[in-house]
Amino acid sequence: MKNKMIFMLLAVMMLIVAGCGQQSAPSGNAGEAGQTTEAKEEVTLKVATLIPPMTEVLDLVKPLLKEDGINLEVVVLSDNVQPNTALASNEVDANFFQHVPYMEQYNEANNTQLVGIQPIYHAIYGGYSKRYKKIEDLPEGATIAMANDPSNIGRSLVMFEKNGLIKLKEGVGINATQADIVDNPKNFKFEEVDLLMLARTLDDVDLVAMTPAYAAPLGLTPKKDALITEDVDSKFAITLVAREDNKDSEAIRKLAERMSGPEVKKFFEDNYADIAIPAF
Repeated sequence: MKNKMIFMLLAVMMLIVAGCGQQSAPSGNAGEAGQTTEAKEEVTLKVATLIPPMTEVLDLVKPLLKEDGINLEVVVLSDNVQPNTALASNEVDANFFQHVPYMEQYNEANNTQLVGIQPIYHAIYGGYSKRYKKIEDLPEGATIAMANDPSNIGRSLVMFEKNGLIKLKEGVGINATQADIVDNPKNFKFEEVDLLMLARTLDDVDLVAMTPAYAAPLGLTPKKDALITEDVDSKFAITLVAREDNKDSEAIRKLAERMSGPEVKKFFEDNYADIAIPAF
């Protein structure tokens, strides 16, 4: 009987020890689970863009965003409508290719709510010619090409007016159209061309108004080759754009922060000093 009681007591003690062992194991697992829960999950951010230097800026900040737990996916599209369409339809989270007046024109035409987040750089807008060295050399009736979207039509016409080519109706500013030209002393003809086709018209017209992104592949820079340029205007800075519903997200905030950081400023200074000025 005594031996039986000792055996039972030993069995109870073994159960108690086993129970303690089972409790200690989950305690360790809970610690690991806690660490996993606290560790940030990587967020994927899709950004639509078009051409260098826009693509290069995004490639530059990609490893920096990786440090912030953000996987940046750069989506390179083929025209200047797709990036806004993709953003408005939630196919991408942001885009980087346009200035704010162009974005506002898209919003108005499509009843969308795209929002400018951070201006990144001023692309020095200019007029280029293969046929003439000075703006004064443009002949009577010369043909001048400009982008065909309303914001860039207005931008071009304002540049032409500031450089004495035409006179616009008072107060129209960047909303100007050809109908607002009130004085055209040399009877210039203006052709409105798709933005991505501008560079190709250089052989066929007397002057082309375009940003350095389209002039640079032709070996042209505003400081060296443009017959005329516009004043640097913050409205036309190439800007990171998101949507109203995600503009305040942590990922978009970090993207804007990285794109306006010292690494990007140095990139422009080292590689594009002749055609672009940081806007931050």
